Amino acid sequence: MKSHLFVPAFFLFSIVSVSCNNSAVQNEATSTAQPEKSLSGQSAVQDDDSQKDVVKVAIGSADHTTLVKAIQAASLVDVLSNAGPFTVFAPTNAAFDKLPAGTVDNLLKPENKESLANILQYHVYVGGLKTDMMTDGQVLGQANGDKITISVKDGKVMLNGKATIVASVPASNGIIHVIDEVLLPPTK
Repeated sequence: MKSHLFVPAFFLFSIVSVSCNNSAVQNEATSTAQPEKSLSGQSAVQDDDSQKDVVKVAIGSADHTTLVKAIQAASLVDVLSNAGPFTVFAPTNAAFDKLPAGTVDNLLKPENKESLANILQYHVYVGGLKTDMMTDGQVLGQANGDKITISVKDGKVMLNGKATIVASVPASNGIIHVIDEVLLPPTK
């Protein structure tokens, strides 16, 4: 009796095995016929349906073109496109214009990439913080290792007693707080 079950089982196994092998050959032929795309970081992921990440939100803002150029020059696009969450304090173009003449152009030079990255990382807190979670005197450790101090007076939130949060924009990987001044890390 057992030998009668063995023959159909062997036959079925042979059909499945041949079918899988043919499928594998077809998949291999299909994959070799199509050139592979080069791999990029998270920023290269095409997704037009989901909420935009902090970088894509900044790219879409006419008021943040200087910040976007700086993020690109410092090679931080992929880092800020990752899952996060990030709280990004995003200076406007007008905020960058308040810096001494030539400062931005100088920071955008390749030889100043490290200094630029340090300044930009001083604008990033790893974690999601809405303004209603910020309290007067609160100290935040920023991505570059330095700290900023928050002050809240009459509903207005300021950073280091200088930059005011003028708007907040949610993103898929955190939140962007638009600020009216560039934050400069303490000199060491």
